[in-house]
Amino acid sequence: MTDENKSGEEKKLQRTEMGKVVSDKMDKSITVLVERRVKHPVYGKYVSKSTKFMAHDENNDCKIGDLVTIAESRPISKSKSWKLVKIEERATVI
Repeated sequence: MTDENKSGEEKKLQRTEMGKVVSDKMDKSITVLVERRVKHPVYGKYVSKSTKFMAHDENNDCKIGDLVTIAESRPISKSKSWKLVKIEERATVI
């Protein structure tokens, strides 16, 4: 055992997801739609599944359509346990 492991502190991997902002109407909160493709266990066909996460946006930087990275954090409210890490791509304004 090394000295770092004796202290009992182990670095836990932080779960991150990338998705699109679908709502920014709340104060300091955004709703992020994360889509993934999974293989059906019986038929073998790939199916798209999606999940919506509420995330904490401290500075209200995000707008609808932005591509963002969010990370899991401690519970901030009843439905928010994710926080905004980075805005990957801004939505195009037409």
